[in-house]
Amino acid sequence: MTERKAGYFLYHSIGQYPGKESDLSNAMAELAAVWSAPDDQQWPYMLGKRAEFIDLWRQLISAPDGSVTTCENVTQGVHMLTTALPADLLRGRKVLVAADCFPSNHFLLSRLQERFGFELKTVHPRQGAHWVADEDMIAEWDKDVALALITWVSSTTSHKVDLDALVRHGRTMDSLIGVDITQAAGLLPFSVADPEIDFAVSTSLKWMCGAPGAGMLYVRPDLIADCRPELRGWFSQDNPFNWDINAFDYAPDVRRFDNGTPAILPAAATVPALTWHAGMDRAALLHHNRLLCDILIDGLDDLGVGLLSPRSRTERGGSLMLDLTTAEAASKTLADLNRTGYSADTRGATLRLSPGAQTTEDATRALIDVFARSIGNA
Repeated sequence: MTERKAGYFLYHSIGQYPGKESDLSNAMAELAAVWSAPDDQQWPYMLGKRAEFIDLWRQLISAPDGSVTTCENVTQGVHMLTTALPADLLRGRKVLVAADCFPSNHFLLSRLQERFGFELKTVHPRQGAHWVADEDMIAEWDKDVALALITWVSSTTSHKVDLDALVRHGRTMDSLIGVDITQAAGLLPFSVADPEIDFAVSTSLKWMCGAPGAGMLYVRPDLIADCRPELRGWFSQDNPFNWDINAFDYAPDVRRFDNGTPAILPAAATVPALTWHAGMDRAALLHHNRLLCDILIDGLDDLGVGLLSPRSRTERGGSLMLDLTTAEAASKTLADLNRTGYSADTRGATLRLSPGAQTTEDATRALIDVFARSIGNA
């Protein structure tokens, strides 16, 4: 039986780190004490925690001051940006996405095209391929594409796009370029300035090990002035305490994407994880993941298990997706893994494994043996 922390392979989902429970418990106890105190110190404390969350994210992605704010999730972040763009920017043109994007984004954009009059162009994988090829994205990316939403790393295959090539092409097409960085944020290096993009969205889950509801939206400073968010409120102003209902004016920076009183609790609950991450050797975290993924690939190859993810490290995020042929077979193997101390998940016939900070080399090697017994190759 593997010790549960050592056999944690769910970094594509929630994400754990040593001491997380204690850090989170202490942070929430402090918040409860402040929020329950019979004084007037609640809001300075809460807004300070939100500012700390924003600053930690800003440093991670090398974003300038005034360009990062909070949102509930990736879908909301994409909605906030898309609906704030000038009315004539999208109408009669295309929004480009890959079919292996996070489905929630596609659900959103397919609805927004009716309202904003654009065509949602979805690029599909080639016959027999598991992910959308970069060259196929580029082939469909013409001057009619007003906005492209790039999925940096796919949640279904862990395929990583060549972001430099896609952005370089997008600039020649004069398109706005957004990137969903959720599936690799905190594991792979990322900067909003290299290559320069127009917006980025992410949650604080997965490799960031944060709490649900703690989303992040980055908007390029030069683009902010052109955006007029439709969901606006007192926090959208430069001075939130302006009570003149006839004198609303958007804040000059990314704060214009805020609206009513912000949901601070998810951000405050995530600050401990972001602080832990900021103090880690990120190159060492990535090396650890790569080492364990190599062990898995070698062992599962020997068992004849199909790999749905790229073999090359340079084309892959931090996860391995395995083809177990049927949903029933995947469920059986997952149950066997769970019984022996492993945490993973399935999507139909696909089993997903993502080793991270708590996962050990010994547990990774032992997982191969459990797999062999489960599929009858022991």
